[in-house]
This record gives sequence, C-alpha cells and structure tokens, in this order.
Amino acid sequence: MIAWVFARRSSWLERWLPLLLAMGVIFFASHQPATDLPNFGLWDVAFKKTGHFLGYAGLALLALRALLDWQRPYLSAFIIVLLFSISDEFHQTFIPGRHGTPVDVAIDMCGALTSLGLLYGQWQKQQPKSQL
Repeated sequence: MIAWVFARRSSWLERWLPLLLAMGVIFFASHQPATDLPNFGLWDVAFKKTGHFLGYAGLALLALRALLDWQRPYLSAFIIVLLFSISDEFHQTFIPGRHGTPVDVAIDMCGALTSLGLLYGQWQKQQPKSQL
C-alpha cells in the first residue's frame, strides 16, 4: 500500500479524483435521515463509530496521495480531513434525526492521525540511514 500512496502521478485527475469521490460518498452517507440508517442492535454505536474511524483513516490516505507534491503533505492532508470532518458534522445537523457531534470529529481525527502516522513510520523506515 505504501507504494500506491507514494507513487508519483502527473495528472490532476489521478491525484484528486479519488479524494473527491470519497468525500462525495461520505457526504451522501451523511445526508441519509436517521430512519433510513440500519440499526445493528447492541453493536450499533460500536459499528458506526468504527465506520467513522476507518472512513476518515482512508480519507486521510487519499488526501496525502493528492498532496504529496505540497510543501507539508502530512499536515496539509490532516487539515483538509479535519475541515471536511467538521463540515460533515455540521451538515448532519440539518438532516432529520441526525446530530453532528464533536465526538465524531474526534473519532474521525483519530482515524486520520492513525493512518497518517503509520504511513509516516513506514516511509521513515524506507529512507536510507545517514552515516554519522
């Protein structure tokens, strides 16, 4: 997976389209009224919060992939995902039965930080060691 994220691409479409499509999918899912969402019984909260974590972990990787040529790609990816998470939670406040919460933003950011941190660690391992 690390090679896929760090592969250089030349076209705007190859860098940005996956990120924009993922954002569209998240927006669509957030736009569903609470009555249309599945209920997983006792596991409902755990399942949905895990979905937040994993969804934003993936979104952070796509953001990093789009921003690799920027000056600070990890920080930029994190900021984009943070702003999108905040806007998505705000968007949910307008959907019947849905609630935007700071807790969900925190869960989203934990997912983003985890994936970006793991990827950064892998990237560091692949860098040649400097001779002292």
